Amino acid sequence: METREMRYFVAVAEELHFGRAAQRLAIAQPPLSRAIQQLERRLGVVLLHRTARAIALTEAGAVLLREARTALDAVEAAERRTRRAAADQPGVVLATKAGASSELLSKLLHAYAAEPGAVAVEVMLCGPGQPENLLRNGRADVALLHRPYDTTAGFDTEDLHTEQQVVVLPAGHPLANRKHVPLAEVNTLTNPPLPRWPGRDGSYPDGPGPQVRDHTQLFQLIALGLACAVVPESLRTQLRDDHAVVPVPDAPAVTTVIAWPPHSRSKAVADLVHTATRL
Repeated sequence: METREMRYFVAVAEELHFGRAAQRLAIAQPPLSRAIQQLERRLGVVLLHRTARAIALTEAGAVLLREARTALDAVEAAERRTRRAAADQPGVVLATKAGASSELLSKLLHAYAAEPGAVAVEVMLCGPGQPENLLRNGRADVALLHRPYDTTAGFDTEDLHTEQQVVVLPAGHPLANRKHVPLAEVNTLTNPPLPRWPGRDGSYPDGPGPQVRDHTQLFQLIALGLACAVVPESLRTQLRDDHAVVPVPDAPAVTTVIAWPPHSRSKAVADLVHTATRL
């Protein structure tokens, strides 16, 4: 398959509408339809169920959508890393969630800056799920990720820190005076409900909780009594007097890892990883 065909198919699969996909790709609809039909013939599979009113992915189409996204990310990553390698000023781009692992990040940057031959580190602070995506598409050279929330498949990683989780509630909540709360009880809370985080495609799952993009927004909603959330214990440092914190012993532990592409040959990335593992 050509990358052009994969881009065409991904657009149609995400829009589930040939007209919108053609507009997104800035091409006419007839050649787009022909390209998808030719792709189906060459693969010998049906990728889309078409009716007069709707388009739906077949099982084969869903597989191709997942694989095509990964392949296109790899192509874009190769382009970006190649250009960055040719830059006059060497540097390394580190992606991490805003507000997460703040103390660890500060120690890492300080320790790395003291290393002989250290280069400039550009820190990209972003929302949940984005550091992983930035690392996969080549916009970042290395990232701090958090299992089990982030997927580390396809990366080389080193574990840096493991911690337990707590539930953050509005001050005065009926559960605030408990010594601990089971995760099952937290998951059934409706007053206030758990928040909804965006998925990889930017869409939010259905549910009663408010949509959130980052921890600053989340903690303000909790203080207002509009949400509660299970978060790593280290985020206690960002909380205020109008928050209450209760341990959730059976919530999965969160492990902060430093991750990088397995084919990376960057000395700066290697030095940064070695510094992180020594902390």
